[in-house]
Amino acid sequence: MATRGPAPAPPGYLGKKEMTDALKARLVAQARAEGFSEVRVCRPWDVPEVPARLEAFVAQGFHGQMGWMEERMSWRGDPAALWPEARSVIVLGESYTPEDNPMDVVGLPDRGAISVYARGKDYHDLVKKRLKRLARWLIAEGGGEVKVFVDTAPVPEKPLGQAAGLGWQGKHTNLVSRQMGNWFFIGSVFTTLDLPVDEPEVDHCGRCDRCLRACPTDAFVAPYQMDARRCISYLTIEHKGPVDEALRGRLGNRIYGCDDCLAACPWNKFAVAASDMRYAAREGTVAPELRELAALDDAAFRERFSGSPIKRIGRDRFVRNVLYAIGNSGDASLKEVATALFTDPDEGVADAARWAALQLG
Repeated sequence: MATRGPAPAPPGYLGKKEMTDALKARLVAQARAEGFSEVRVCRPWDVPEVPARLEAFVAQGFHGQMGWMEERMSWRGDPAALWPEARSVIVLGESYTPEDNPMDVVGLPDRGAISVYARGKDYHDLVKKRLKRLARWLIAEGGGEVKVFVDTAPVPEKPLGQAAGLGWQGKHTNLVSRQMGNWFFIGSVFTTLDLPVDEPEVDHCGRCDRCLRACPTDAFVAPYQMDARRCISYLTIEHKGPVDEALRGRLGNRIYGCDDCLAACPWNKFAVAASDMRYAAREGTVAPELRELAALDDAAFRERFSGSPIKRIGRDRFVRNVLYAIGNSGDASLKEVATALFTDPDEGVADAARWAALQLG
């Protein structure tokens, strides 16, 4: 007796693989419509090298005062442990490429240099809202559960970005993309859906070391290794209290963050324009006068930087940074500005004021 094979699929039928492929294609299109520049997918367990690298980083004390890196090391080192039910990680890049050369302001000693990412509206708010909209769309289209993360959660976004093919971690430890350069934010959506994954990206730095040579404080102990305690972004944003006097002179006029290693990367020739005008610099964030910033009290600081990531560090730490820049300015007319803050209630500010005045003679 002849046996019959499986019945032919009806016209228009899609198998499981075809359905997930189609869902991912629609997901990529939806993400781009939301404003994301690039979209890639990997598995939560695709970064097995992270725990050892993180442990070595913390063991050497390179994390400085960022105690949260040590406290949540198990989650930060293993995304699969953060949410065991997750089966896919959607990693997204959103460009914030500057319209000007951020290094121009470094040559203006009486002005402050603010990192490009902090000149506009707080990216945490913008990216997270887009991720939430995308996540709601994904639930409606494919079901499952989702969790969204932007920077503040214990997620190794850069290793996941490389595993997903979004870019590779350059010698300056930041993610670099052949499509976006390195001026982009990273967000991620964890989901219980099994989505098709992308090929991981490989290192394209070659023998280039421009980013390492560009660092004003020699924060890179080796290619791909950074001692955050010497990084200007860490010192001006994360570090509380007085900065080591041996490093103050190297801060120059950088009062919030540092773009030197990012700006030096030759892959920025492929950078794409920011899709959201809210990332454009707000008034008063490009080369602001140090004299004006030093006079800010708490209320004026909060009003000036409302909706900005700068607001997160508070007035005292910000004015401390401004005073270091004043001390490095070589402008004797700014000495009176520093002198006026000798008795500031915050000891970090008062210490920076005394140091600045001493540098100006």
